[in-house]
Amino acid sequence: MSVSELGDLNARVVIVGAGHAGGSAAAFLRQYGHTGPIVLIGDEPLLPYQRPPLSKAWLKGEATADSLALKPASWYAENQVSLRLSGQAVRIDRTTQVVHLASGETCAYDALILATGARARKLPIPGADLAGVMALRTAADAEDLKAALGPDKRLAVVGGGYVGLEVAASARVLGSHAMIIEREARVLARVACPVLSTFFQDYHAARGVAFELAAAVEAFEGRDGHVSGVRFADGRVVACDVALVGVGAIPNDELAREAGLDCANGVVVDAEARTIDRRIFAIGDVSDRPLPLYDRRVRLESVPNALEQAKQAAAAIVGRPGPAPEVPWFWSDQYDLKLQIAGLPFDADQIIVRGDVAAAKFAVFHLKGDCLQAVEAVNAPPEFMVGKQLIGKRTPIAVAKLSNPAISMKDVAA
Repeated sequence: MSVSELGDLNARVVIVGAGHAGGSAAAFLRQYGHTGPIVLIGDEPLLPYQRPPLSKAWLKGEATADSLALKPASWYAENQVSLRLSGQAVRIDRTTQVVHLASGETCAYDALILATGARARKLPIPGADLAGVMALRTAADAEDLKAALGPDKRLAVVGGGYVGLEVAASARVLGSHAMIIEREARVLARVACPVLSTFFQDYHAARGVAFELAAAVEAFEGRDGHVSGVRFADGRVVACDVALVGVGAIPNDELAREAGLDCANGVVVDAEARTIDRRIFAIGDVSDRPLPLYDRRVRLESVPNALEQAKQAAAAIVGRPGPAPEVPWFWSDQYDLKLQIAGLPFDADQIIVRGDVAAAKFAVFHLKGDCLQAVEAVNAPPEFMVGKQLIGKRTPIAVAKLSNPAISMKDVAA
């Protein structure tokens, strides 16, 4: 089936998952001229909202549900998007093209978009079900965590990834004590280079965050049903009032698997976000997608990826040309630091650090030969923006110019 074969502007579209990806897909469908029915099914009671601020502005009391909403409630009514909030899709019947809900309702579709996201990976250790052992994926999670933090509260973060570091930074601003516990020898070990790991660890340590690295967590200790500490494999116990587990996420691909769709690390899709069933799409954190730029497949957890795939699916459904492939990019805010990352460092064989690490204004460039694969920029917008362009162009760059901070990024690109 080609794009044009589904290009019916009046097609019935059902979107399962009302997060950033699902909410954006509904908006792009209307923006692209779709006039048919759209049903948006979400298992949370909230309208589609932004999730990145949950570990930052929300925890610090600087954001509200209204400020995080992708669209105001009136938009859905005005654009005839039917909401099924607090609803759970339990089965897809591909033969009859119907989605079955836990409530007994059914939703017929001509095109179906799966935007079911991912869930926090749990630690299979004693005490993991104690009150106060938390994850951070939803606004409800963030509200519970915010209520548990405050002056002199003790936070233990298991997992030294970006979300864990962001929460630790927010906790320090709120006056809480924070400890990062990481099983690897450095924080951000799976997602950043050693230069960046060392910088962020030092920056956090200077602001009072404690670290336990190369540490194996054996159990959570409890008192009266509530977490009271983290026990390490060597027998030591670190006291805490709340523990946040941030050790990765698992794609919510059960609906797709049970419907017989191909799944690997998520639901397998093509460059149009289509599954093997040409009327079913999968977007956002749940999808295992191709990255033509790097000639491989990945599952990306980011807002830019959710938006790109929402555009891909919406364009395919209405029968218009798809968007040009984008360079993957990500960001993280910690204290007064703005980290911006473009690209992925696949097969990089050289690293160049440009700028002043000590002044917290620098960028790390990952190259494969003279081709830029990725850039990690801390408080360095020009390096990020030009670096992102260079990654997308795939043209050789002058390494000597890139290494010289006296030469502007504009001249490097030229």
